[in-house]
Amino acid sequence: MLRMRLFVAAVAAVAASLALYTQLAVAEPASTGGQAKPAAGRAAPTVSIKTSAGEIVVELDAAKAPKTVDNFLQYVKSGFYNGTVFHRVIRGFMIQGGGYTPQGAEKATRGPIEIESSNGLKNRRYTIAMARTADPNSATAQFFINAKDNRFLDYPGQDGFGYAVFGKVIKGSEVVDQIEAVETDRRDKPIKPVIIESATLID
Repeated sequence: MLRMRLFVAAVAAVAASLALYTQLAVAEPASTGGQAKPAAGRAAPTVSIKTSAGEIVVELDAAKAPKTVDNFLQYVKSGFYNGTVFHRVIRGFMIQGGGYTPQGAEKATRGPIEIESSNGLKNRRYTIAMARTADPNSATAQFFINAKDNRFLDYPGQDGFGYAVFGKVIKGSEVVDQIEAVETDRRDKPIKPVIIESATLID
């Protein structure tokens, strides 16, 4: 019984930690209202994320997460992610990035988006999801890639919302594994920066 309580407490701490390090909105809203539409009319656009560890290609599910995909693609097209880092890596959990420079400066973002965690997509290994604060509708630019099946992050999660998955890795899973295995400090920050050199819409 004590072991079960400790396990539950540990899971809750990880979920709280995931929310703690994400950024708050500081600029104009990401959208002007209404239902977001898939970019260029495609239900599954793909994005190449070239990192200092190699290339990761993600396929986005604009049919199930239209607002989230639209938001992510706006950041991609603007070049926002270029030169940012995977600033938080937890082995056996996830790799998180898209918000900080290698020097540790947090980048200004657009406003937050409405959470789409109830879309049926699950936080399975190699899926990509939005990072956020304790506020479910606080996601802006930061994202994470699940390094394992993190079912406790699925809707409704532990807070009634969970975390919104909006795509999956279709190429470069070994790169995700490599990043997950890097040496980190006590705050889960890689000792050697893992840089996102570019994020580009393929089609």
